[in-house]
Amino acid sequence: MSDGAAVRACGLTKRFGGLTALDGLELSVERGEVFGYLGPNGAGKTTTIRLLLGFLFPSSGRSEVLDGPGSDPAIRARIGYLPADLKVPPGYTTNDLIGFYGRLRGGHDPEWVGDLLDRFDLDPGRRIGELSTGNRRKVGVVAAVAHRPELLILDEPTSGLDPLLQHQFQLLVRELAADGATVFLSSHVLPEVELLARRVAILRQGRLMTISTIDDLRRQARQRLDLHLSRAPDAPEEFRRLPGVVEATVAGRTLRLVVDGSVAEVVRAAARLGVERIVTHEADLDEVFLRYYQEERS
Repeated sequence: MSDGAAVRACGLTKRFGGLTALDGLELSVERGEVFGYLGPNGAGKTTTIRLLLGFLFPSSGRSEVLDGPGSDPAIRARIGYLPADLKVPPGYTTNDLIGFYGRLRGGHDPEWVGDLLDRFDLDPGRRIGELSTGNRRKVGVVAAVAHRPELLILDEPTSGLDPLLQHQFQLLVRELAADGATVFLSSHVLPEVELLARRVAILRQGRLMTISTIDDLRRQARQRLDLHLSRAPDAPEEFRRLPGVVEATVAGRTLRLVVDGSVAEVVRAAARLGVERIVTHEADLDEVFLRYYQEERS
Protein backbone atom coordinates (compact mmCIF):
# COMPACT_ATOMS: atom_id res chain seq x y z
CA MET A 1 0.00 0.00 0.00
CA SER A 2 2.93 2.35 0.62
CA ASP A 3 3.49 5.20 -1.85
CA GLY A 4 6.00 7.14 0.22
CA ALA A 5 3.34 9.07 2.12
CA ALA A 6 3.91 9.67 5.82
CA VAL A 7 0.31 8.69 6.63
CA ARG A 8 -2.00 6.65 4.46
CA ALA A 9 -5.47 5.20 5.06
CA CYS A 10 -7.38 3.03 2.61
CA GLY A 11 -11.05 2.30 3.36
CA LEU A 12 -10.29 2.65 7.07
CA THR A 13 -13.41 1.83 9.07
CA LYS A 14 -14.11 1.34 12.77
CA ARG A 15 -17.38 0.20 14.30
CA PHE A 16 -18.24 -0.05 17.97
CA GLY A 17 -21.30 -2.28 18.00
CA GLY A 18 -23.96 -0.43 16.03
CA LEU A 19 -21.97 2.83 15.97
CA THR A 20 -19.74 3.55 12.98
CA ALA A 21 -17.07 5.88 14.38
CA LEU A 22 -15.08 6.01 11.13
CA ASP A 23 -16.48 5.12 7.74
CA GLY A 24 -14.20 4.20 4.82
CA LEU A 25 -11.52 6.86 5.30
CA GLU A 26 -9.28 7.47 2.28
CA LEU A 27 -6.35 9.68 3.19
CA SER A 28 -2.76 10.41 2.16
CA VAL A 29 -0.49 12.86 4.00
CA GLU A 30 2.71 13.89 2.24
CA ARG A 31 6.04 13.78 3.98
CA GLY A 32 7.10 17.15 5.34
CA GLU A 33 3.66 18.78 5.34
CA VAL A 34 1.57 20.14 8.18
CA PHE A 35 -1.81 18.52 7.63
CA GLY A 36 -4.94 19.67 9.43
CA TYR A 37 -7.54 17.10 10.48
CA LEU A 38 -10.69 18.99 11.36
CA GLY A 39 -14.09 18.19 12.69
CA PRO A 40 -16.40 18.86 15.62
CA ASN A 41 -16.11 16.84 18.81
CA GLY A 42 -17.23 13.26 18.15
CA ALA A 43 -16.44 13.40 14.42
CA GLY A 44 -13.98 10.48 14.61
CA LYS A 45 -10.65 12.32 14.79
CA THR A 46 -9.30 10.58 17.87
CA THR A 47 -10.53 7.20 16.61
CA THR A 48 -8.55 7.80 13.42
CA ILE A 49 -5.38 8.51 15.37
CA ARG A 50 -5.78 5.43 17.55
CA LEU A 51 -6.21 3.30 14.44
CA LEU A 52 -3.14 4.84 12.79
CA LEU A 53 -1.02 4.10 15.86
CA GLY A 54 -2.35 0.56 16.32
CA PHE A 55 -4.14 1.27 19.58
CA LEU A 56 -7.35 0.04 17.92
CA PHE A 57 -7.90 -2.62 15.28
CA PRO A 58 -9.94 -1.54 12.25
CA SER A 59 -13.24 -3.19 11.42
CA SER A 60 -12.13 -3.03 7.79
CA GLY A 61 -9.58 -1.21 5.65
CA ARG A 62 -5.90 -0.54 6.30
CA SER A 63 -3.50 2.20 7.31
CA GLU A 64 0.24 2.87 7.29
CA VAL A 65 2.49 5.42 8.93
CA LEU A 66 6.10 5.91 7.77
CA ASP A 67 5.73 2.95 5.37
CA GLY A 68 4.57 0.43 7.94
CA PRO A 69 2.08 -0.40 10.67
CA GLY A 70 1.78 2.10 13.49
CA SER A 71 1.91 -0.76 15.98
CA ASP A 72 5.52 -1.63 14.98
CA PRO A 73 7.80 -0.49 17.87
CA ALA A 74 10.55 0.52 15.42
CA ILE A 75 8.13 2.81 13.59
CA ARG A 76 6.54 4.05 16.79
CA ALA A 77 9.99 5.21 17.94
CA ARG A 78 10.05 7.63 14.98
CA ILE A 79 6.68 9.14 15.91
CA GLY A 80 5.83 11.83 18.43
CA TYR A 81 2.30 11.65 19.82
CA LEU A 82 0.34 14.02 22.03
CA PRO A 83 -3.07 12.58 22.96
CA ALA A 84 -6.04 14.80 23.70
CA ASP A 85 -6.11 13.53 27.28
CA LEU A 86 -2.58 12.76 28.44
CA LYS A 87 -2.58 10.28 31.33
CA VAL A 88 0.64 10.36 33.36
CA PRO A 89 1.27 8.96 36.86
CA PRO A 90 1.07 12.01 39.14
CA GLY A 91 4.27 11.04 40.95
CA TYR A 92 6.33 11.35 37.76
CA THR A 93 8.34 14.49 37.20
CA THR A 94 8.78 16.05 33.77
CA ASN A 95 12.30 14.59 33.71
CA ASP A 96 10.91 11.15 34.53
CA LEU A 97 8.44 11.29 31.66
CA ILE A 98 10.94 12.56 29.09
CA GLY A 99 13.47 9.98 30.23
CA PHE A 100 10.89 7.18 30.00
CA TYR A 101 9.91 8.11 26.45
CA GLY A 102 13.57 8.64 25.57
CA ARG A 103 14.39 5.05 26.53
CA LEU A 104 11.52 3.76 24.42
CA ARG A 105 12.58 5.85 21.41
CA GLY A 106 16.32 5.34 21.55
CA GLY A 107 17.27 8.54 23.34
CA HIS A 108 17.05 12.27 22.81
CA ASP A 109 19.28 15.33 22.62
CA PRO A 110 19.60 16.87 26.12
CA GLU A 111 20.45 20.29 24.68
CA TRP A 112 17.27 20.25 22.55
CA VAL A 113 15.20 19.16 25.54
CA GLY A 114 16.71 21.92 27.67
CA ASP A 115 15.77 24.47 25.03
CA LEU A 116 12.20 23.14 24.95
CA LEU A 117 11.89 23.32 28.74
CA ASP A 118 13.06 26.94 28.64
CA ARG A 119 10.65 27.84 25.85
CA PHE A 120 7.69 26.46 27.72
CA ASP A 121 8.90 27.64 31.14
CA LEU A 122 8.83 24.19 32.74
CA ASP A 123 10.56 23.04 35.91
CA PRO A 124 11.73 19.50 35.03
CA GLY A 125 11.86 18.45 38.67
CA ARG A 126 8.25 19.22 39.60
CA ARG A 127 5.83 16.33 39.96
CA ILE A 128 3.20 16.24 37.25
CA GLY A 129 0.44 15.78 39.82
CA GLU A 130 1.30 19.25 41.16
CA LEU A 131 0.96 20.98 37.79
CA SER A 132 -1.97 22.91 36.36
CA THR A 133 -3.82 21.59 33.30
CA GLY A 134 -1.94 24.00 31.04
CA ASN A 135 1.45 22.98 32.45
CA ARG A 136 0.65 19.29 32.07
CA ARG A 137 -0.20 20.05 28.45
CA LYS A 138 3.18 21.73 28.02
CA VAL A 139 4.90 18.64 29.44
CA GLY A 140 3.06 16.55 26.86
CA VAL A 141 4.23 18.80 24.01
CA VAL A 142 7.86 18.60 25.14
CA ALA A 143 7.72 14.82 25.62
CA ALA A 144 6.20 14.38 22.14
CA VAL A 145 8.98 16.27 20.33
CA ALA A 146 11.99 15.52 22.57
CA HIS A 147 13.37 12.97 20.07
CA ARG A 148 12.75 15.18 16.98
CA PRO A 149 10.22 12.80 15.45
CA GLU A 150 9.79 12.21 11.71
CA LEU A 151 6.03 12.24 12.23
CA LEU A 152 4.28 14.27 14.91
CA ILE A 153 0.66 13.39 15.66
CA LEU A 154 -1.15 15.98 17.75
CA ASP A 155 -4.67 15.61 19.11
CA GLU A 156 -6.11 18.97 20.27
CA PRO A 157 -2.59 20.13 21.19
CA THR A 158 -3.24 23.63 22.54
CA SER A 159 -6.16 22.78 24.79
CA GLY A 160 -5.42 24.52 28.10
CA LEU A 161 -2.56 26.69 26.78
CA ASP A 162 -2.71 30.46 27.12
CA PRO A 163 -2.30 32.63 23.97
CA LEU A 164 1.42 33.24 24.53
CA LEU A 165 2.14 29.54 24.81
CA GLN A 166 -0.09 28.79 21.83
CA HIS A 167 2.19 31.12 19.87
CA GLN A 168 5.26 29.25 21.14
CA PHE A 169 3.66 25.98 20.08
CA GLN A 170 2.98 27.34 16.59
CA LEU A 171 6.62 28.45 16.25
CA LEU A 172 7.73 24.97 17.32
CA VAL A 173 5.52 23.23 14.75
CA ARG A 174 6.83 25.49 11.98
CA GLU A 175 10.41 24.79 13.08
CA LEU A 176 9.90 21.01 13.03
CA ALA A 177 8.19 21.14 9.64
CA ALA A 178 11.02 23.27 8.23
CA ASP A 179 13.42 20.52 9.35
CA GLY A 180 11.41 17.95 7.38
CA ALA A 181 9.01 16.53 9.97
CA THR A 182 5.43 15.67 9.02
CA VAL A 183 2.78 17.07 11.37
CA PHE A 184 -0.71 15.56 11.60
CA LEU A 185 -2.70 18.18 13.50
CA SER A 186 -6.12 17.09 14.70
CA SER A 187 -8.26 19.89 16.07
CA HIS A 188 -11.68 21.49 16.17
CA VAL A 189 -10.05 24.94 16.52
CA LEU A 190 -10.09 26.41 13.02
CA PRO A 191 -7.75 29.42 13.52
CA GLU A 192 -5.02 27.15 14.89
CA VAL A 193 -5.11 24.87 11.84
CA GLU A 194 -5.51 27.77 9.40
CA LEU A 195 -2.27 29.31 10.67
CA LEU A 196 -0.20 26.13 10.34
CA ALA A 197 -1.57 23.80 7.68
CA ARG A 198 -1.55 24.00 3.89
CA ARG A 199 -4.07 21.17 3.41
CA VAL A 200 -6.91 20.01 5.61
CA ALA A 201 -9.34 17.13 5.79
CA ILE A 202 -12.81 17.79 7.20
CA LEU A 203 -14.53 14.97 9.04
CA ARG A 204 -18.19 14.79 9.99
CA GLN A 205 -19.85 11.92 11.88
CA GLY A 206 -17.05 9.58 10.90
CA ARG A 207 -17.13 10.41 7.20
CA LEU A 208 -14.59 12.38 5.20
CA MET A 209 -16.35 15.39 3.71
CA THR A 210 -13.44 16.89 1.77
CA ILE A 211 -9.67 17.24 1.50
CA SER A 212 -8.66 20.69 0.32
CA THR A 213 -6.02 23.37 0.58
CA ILE A 214 -6.71 26.35 2.79
CA ASP A 215 -6.50 28.57 -0.30
CA ASP A 216 -9.17 26.53 -2.11
CA LEU A 217 -11.44 26.75 0.92
CA ARG A 218 -10.99 30.52 1.01
CA ARG A 219 -12.16 30.64 -2.60
CA GLN A 220 -15.36 28.88 -1.52
CA ALA A 221 -16.03 31.48 1.14
CA ARG A 222 -18.47 34.30 0.56
CA GLN A 223 -16.77 37.54 -0.36
CA ARG A 224 -17.37 40.65 1.73
CA LEU A 225 -16.90 43.97 -0.05
CA ASP A 226 -17.19 47.61 0.87
CA LEU A 227 -17.73 49.77 -2.24
CA HIS A 228 -16.98 53.43 -1.51
CA LEU A 229 -19.02 55.42 -4.05
CA SER A 230 -18.99 58.99 -5.31
CA ARG A 231 -22.69 59.23 -4.49
CA ALA A 232 -25.03 57.24 -2.32
CA PRO A 233 -27.18 54.57 -4.00
CA ASP A 234 -30.90 55.28 -3.97
CA ALA A 235 -31.64 51.91 -2.36
CA PRO A 236 -29.79 48.61 -1.84
CA GLU A 237 -32.69 46.53 -3.24
CA GLU A 238 -31.38 46.68 -6.80
CA PHE A 239 -28.14 45.07 -5.64
CA ARG A 240 -29.90 42.35 -3.64
CA ARG A 241 -31.47 41.17 -6.91
CA LEU A 242 -28.10 40.64 -8.58
CA PRO A 243 -26.75 37.07 -9.03
CA GLY A 244 -24.87 35.80 -5.97
CA VAL A 245 -25.65 38.74 -3.69
CA VAL A 246 -26.54 37.43 -0.24
CA GLU A 247 -26.64 40.74 1.60
CA ALA A 248 -26.57 44.43 0.62
CA THR A 249 -26.65 47.38 3.00
CA VAL A 250 -25.90 51.09 2.64
CA ALA A 251 -24.07 53.34 5.10
CA GLY A 252 -23.75 56.84 3.65
CA ARG A 253 -21.82 56.49 0.40
CA THR A 254 -20.57 52.99 1.27
CA LEU A 255 -22.30 49.93 -0.18
CA ARG A 256 -21.59 46.82 1.90
CA LEU A 257 -22.07 43.51 0.14
CA VAL A 258 -21.79 39.80 0.83
CA VAL A 259 -21.43 37.89 -2.43
CA ASP A 260 -21.44 34.14 -3.03
CA GLY A 261 -19.49 33.67 -6.28
CA SER A 262 -18.34 36.22 -8.85
CA VAL A 263 -18.51 39.93 -8.01
CA ALA A 264 -18.41 41.03 -11.66
CA GLU A 265 -22.13 41.87 -11.87
CA VAL A 266 -21.97 43.84 -8.64
CA VAL A 267 -19.02 45.94 -9.80
CA ARG A 268 -20.67 46.64 -13.15
CA ALA A 269 -23.88 47.76 -11.44
CA ALA A 270 -21.99 49.98 -9.04
CA ALA A 271 -19.85 51.56 -11.77
CA ARG A 272 -22.60 54.04 -12.72
CA LEU A 273 -22.54 55.34 -9.15
CA GLY A 274 -18.81 56.03 -9.39
CA VAL A 275 -16.71 53.49 -7.47
CA GLU A 276 -13.89 55.37 -5.77
CA ARG A 277 -12.49 52.51 -3.74
CA ILE A 278 -13.16 48.80 -3.14
CA VAL A 279 -12.23 47.25 0.22
CA THR A 280 -12.23 43.45 0.44
CA HIS A 281 -12.29 41.60 3.75
CA GLU A 282 -10.49 38.37 4.59
CA ALA A 283 -12.58 35.34 3.66
CA ASP A 284 -14.43 33.94 6.64
CA LEU A 285 -13.46 30.26 6.73
CA ASP A 286 -15.70 29.61 9.74
CA GLU A 287 -18.65 29.83 7.38
CA VAL A 288 -17.16 27.29 4.96
CA PHE A 289 -16.32 24.81 7.71
CA LEU A 290 -19.74 25.12 9.28
CA ARG A 291 -21.23 24.31 5.90
CA TYR A 292 -19.27 21.05 5.83
CA TYR A 293 -19.99 20.30 9.48
CA GLN A 294 -23.74 20.80 9.19
CA GLU A 295 -24.65 19.45 5.75
CA GLU A 296 -24.76 15.87 4.55
CA ARG A 297 -22.38 15.04 1.72
CA SER A 298 -24.27 15.07 -1.57
